Amino acid sequence: MRFGKAFIPTQKEAPKDALLPSHIFLVRGAFINQVASGIYNFLPLGKKVLEKIENIIKNELDNAGCQEVQLGFVTPCELWEKSGRLAKYGKELLRFKDRRENCFVLGPTHEEMMVELVKNRANSYKDLPLNLYQINLKFRDEARPRFGLLRGREFIMKDGYSFHADHEDMVREFKLMEETYRKIFEKMGLDFRVVEAHSGAIGGSGSKEFMVLANSGEDTIVVCDSCGYAANIEAAKRAQPEAPCEPPEAEFCKFFTPGVKTIGELSDFFKVNPYYLVKAVAKKAIYDDHEEIVVFFLRGSDELQETKALSAIGANDLVDVSEEELENAGLVPGYIGPFETEVRVLFDSSLKNAANMICGANEKEYHMVGADLGNIEAEFADIIEVKEGDKCPGCGGKLLLTKGIEVGHIFQLGTRYSEPLEANFLDENGKSKPFVMGTYGIGVSRLIAAIIEQNHDEKGCIWPKSVAPFEVDIVVSNIKDEEQKNFAEELYDRLRSASVEVILDDRNERFGFKMKDFELIGFPYAVIVGKSLKEGKIEIVDRKTLEKTEVEKDKVFEYLTDILK
Repeated sequence: MRFGKAFIPTQKEAPKDALLPSHIFLVRGAFINQVASGIYNFLPLGKKVLEKIENIIKNELDNAGCQEVQLGFVTPCELWEKSGRLAKYGKELLRFKDRRENCFVLGPTHEEMMVELVKNRANSYKDLPLNLYQINLKFRDEARPRFGLLRGREFIMKDGYSFHADHEDMVREFKLMEETYRKIFEKMGLDFRVVEAHSGAIGGSGSKEFMVLANSGEDTIVVCDSCGYAANIEAAKRAQPEAPCEPPEAEFCKFFTPGVKTIGELSDFFKVNPYYLVKAVAKKAIYDDHEEIVVFFLRGSDELQETKALSAIGANDLVDVSEEELENAGLVPGYIGPFETEVRVLFDSSLKNAANMICGANEKEYHMVGADLGNIEAEFADIIEVKEGDKCPGCGGKLLLTKGIEVGHIFQLGTRYSEPLEANFLDENGKSKPFVMGTYGIGVSRLIAAIIEQNHDEKGCIWPKSVAPFEVDIVVSNIKDEEQKNFAEELYDRLRSASVEVILDDRNERFGFKMKDFELIGFPYAVIVGKSLKEGKIEIVDRKTLEKTEVEKDKVFEYLTDILK
């Protein structure tokens, strides 16, 4: 490719709404351009990177025995109704009707469609296991699209689905996909972690996320400083915390606490560590067919993790509740306690058998002291958010918080979709059973941004060789100099013949302008054909370090092919 004929309209200015390096440099470097909020076109350079990422994914999936298909972008609402997701998915699911009033959705994910594809086509246990995938366009109507490709409405995703005769074989495939995904992201040169995760709207019994470590990441990751434990904050666990001090001893009774409502005020009033206070968090839980007020109780030293809480009660959403609604439910705002309540309550696991606690008395300006939760009959679940410094549930090491960008997610679905969609097979005894499934996703277009979030400097992108749009940029310092031009043309032809992906910057532009484009776009290497050619020297610039190496002009070809191996 010659720069002079290529469509690479680089820009000096960043988009006004661009905050992250990947958004800024991908637009300025002519990889993408915005069409509408959260919707982007891919220019030639962006398309080349996209295809390289797709090829790495396809090669590893093919090696793992997966087969590629192509599903329709538009899915009938009927399938989503059968699976129970049409109402649960929320406003991010874009619904529309055709001219015949038939309801459709733009698929953000394709579990229903893939089940329908396999249903009545894989009829016997002899047809299993089966792992089918696609790399296709998706749409999720994000409320606040932002950060360029990291949170768009339209995006390209690899989604795969496996079908099995039993749970054990599904777990085997799940582990195979985890290992395959590791290989994929390693080939892209990414620093990532595999973390335990929450299954969310996809469902299933277990899931893992693949997180690219980056300060700009929206996800908080919990990692252990002593072992391999890692989890998304939404699913992270901790060891049972140790008491920070001796408990306050008091007879169980009601205590007058005028104007004391918050945990901080209560801690100051009694001169007690928040560990021995019971915090009440009231929320309105939204279900398919009803809503209810739920009070979550946890230690005063902890915070509620809403995703965990949502999962624990099986609701679709948790929303704030007004003081008037609390009062109508017989609760006293600021003084809610775990005794004698008429609403649903859920306790954090760390409160099981807790004694010598201080909690609300369900009476204005009163709290209970000396409360013993050991004999209370209630639901218990892990609903707290892990904090930095908590102890690892595996080894007892220190838990740390870092940031990451989710680029992959794998799920153990079980029969979550096969049962409602009546997708069955005949086992070896001739008995009809639902498929046991797994699902495996990779954010393909999101990976482009994630790679740059981890590989950039103040000048622009720094592409790893495996996904760079071109490996080598030959920069002719003075295109009017026949010696420079001829040498560059000869080297360009030799590299192309050797299957090196090379672009020749033959534009009649200033040298500084060309080098700024090289730095902005981020090709791995620049070959500078300039004044030193008269002394038989060529300069090679490593984009990652910006270090310059002088090479004899007769050895440039061998030098480049060697470092590109």
